[in-house]
Amino acid sequence: MTRSLTFYTNPQSRGRIIRWMLEEVGAPYETVTLDFGTSMKDIDYLAINPMGKVPAIRHGDTVVTECAAICAYLADAFPEANLAPPHGSERRGPYYRWLFFTAGPVEAAVTNQALKVEVGPEQKGFVGYGCFEETIDNLEHAILPGPYICGDQFTAADVYVGAQIGWGLMFGTIPKRPAFEDYVGRLQSRPAAIRANELDDALMPKQEEPA
Repeated sequence: MTRSLTFYTNPQSRGRIIRWMLEEVGAPYETVTLDFGTSMKDIDYLAINPMGKVPAIRHGDTVVTECAAICAYLADAFPEANLAPPHGSERRGPYYRWLFFTAGPVEAAVTNQALKVEVGPEQKGFVGYGCFEETIDNLEHAILPGPYICGDQFTAADVYVGAQIGWGLMFGTIPKRPAFEDYVGRLQSRPAAIRANELDDALMPKQEEPA
C-alpha cells in the first residue's frame, strides 16, 4: 500500500525548498498551509514539529523536519526519481558533502554575516565555517565543474544548494559571482522548479488594492 505524503509549509518560508523537491520527486502529496504564530504553534502541529516551524513532511508514520534532511529522505524514499547517486557510487560522497556543507557552514556563515556578527581570526576555530570568505569560496568550488554538484546528475543536493544560493543572491547575502548566477539560472529553469514557484506564489497573501 502506498504511504500517504503530507507537506506542512508556508509560502513565505523555507518550505519553498521542499515544494521544489516534491515536484522533482513527482509523487502525489497533500499540502497543509500553516500561519506563523497561530496554526504553526497549535498543539496538533507541535506534535509534528515541537519547534513550531515549517517545513515538515509526514510520510506514512515517518515525520521528517529540517530542509536538508527532508531532501535526503525524499531522494531515498523515491529512488525512481533518480535524485541521489546510488549507494557505493563515487558520487555519493560529494552528494552528502555539499548538501550538508550548505546546511551547516554556509547557512551559519551567511546568517552571521547578515547579522553583522564579527568572527575574528582568533575565533575561527570556534565556528564550524571558519570564516565567511573561505566558506563562499568553497561553495563556488563545489559548483564550478558543473553542471551539477554530482557532475551531470541533478540530485537533491542541487535542490537544497541551489535554493540557498538563489536566496542569497536575491537578498544580497551571497556575493553575485558568475558561477553562482549561472548555476541558479540553470536550476530555476527546470520544469519542477517552475511548477513549485507557481504553486507557492498562488498561496501568497493577496495585496489589497489601495482605495
